[in-house]
Amino acid sequence: MILDKFKLDGKTALVTGCKRGIGRAMAVGLAEAGADIIGVSASLELAGSEVEKEILNLGRKFKAYQCDFSKREMLYEFIKKVKSENEKIDILINNAGTQLRKPVAEFPDEYWDKIIEVNLNSQFILAREFGKEMIKCGYGKIVFTASLLSFQGGITIPAYAASKGGLKSLTMAFANEWASKGVNVNAIVPGYIATDNTEALINDPVRNKQITERIPAGRWGEPEDFKGAIVYLCSDASKYVNGTTLLVDGGWMGR
Repeated sequence: MILDKFKLDGKTALVTGCKRGIGRAMAVGLAEAGADIIGVSASLELAGSEVEKEILNLGRKFKAYQCDFSKREMLYEFIKKVKSENEKIDILINNAGTQLRKPVAEFPDEYWDKIIEVNLNSQFILAREFGKEMIKCGYGKIVFTASLLSFQGGITIPAYAASKGGLKSLTMAFANEWASKGVNVNAIVPGYIATDNTEALINDPVRNKQITERIPAGRWGEPEDFKGAIVYLCSDASKYVNGTTLLVDGGWMGR
């Protein structure tokens, strides 16, 4: 039965940037489909977080880690620890990211280096290191969180645009090599989503109106809108889907 293909019972998913917003919703969605969750972010509580409570209430397991992905040494320590403390990772959601703004002519090296390290370098390393183990098992699902800036340049965010454009290409590069090995690598693209990161835009009546009018769906997205998409990409329902970039944007990119 087709609905059975969406079940994730017995699977373990590692979700980065899971403390809030889209990452939290994706972690909960995967748990609702039956997966146990390993969560990580720079400031995630090691016990008692809201995302942990939500997942435990679903009857699933949750294990928390902290890692600052801007620090390469810490990243490798995190990977080593996760591998030693967990039997396997079936699903990797590369959702963690950061953002810093300045006009291009004033954009400092330290901004560039931090954003590229968190949004692109660490994503590559995580996928490579956990993907190696997936290849050995002949099964795995990796999903990157890309962006509308994977397609557009934006203003005052050159490093973010470069990192997200890189993730789109990286998704295809991984898929080209790993699709035949049973590992599906894809990306998901959020449109304008109502989270604390976009609160300033939502509270700006002029910009909010401009953005809403351009979205064919006529509304901003909610983190919960990602549950169905992420379960699909992480389940056997998407077994023949490789290297794709799935838009969850209310039609923004089709406008």
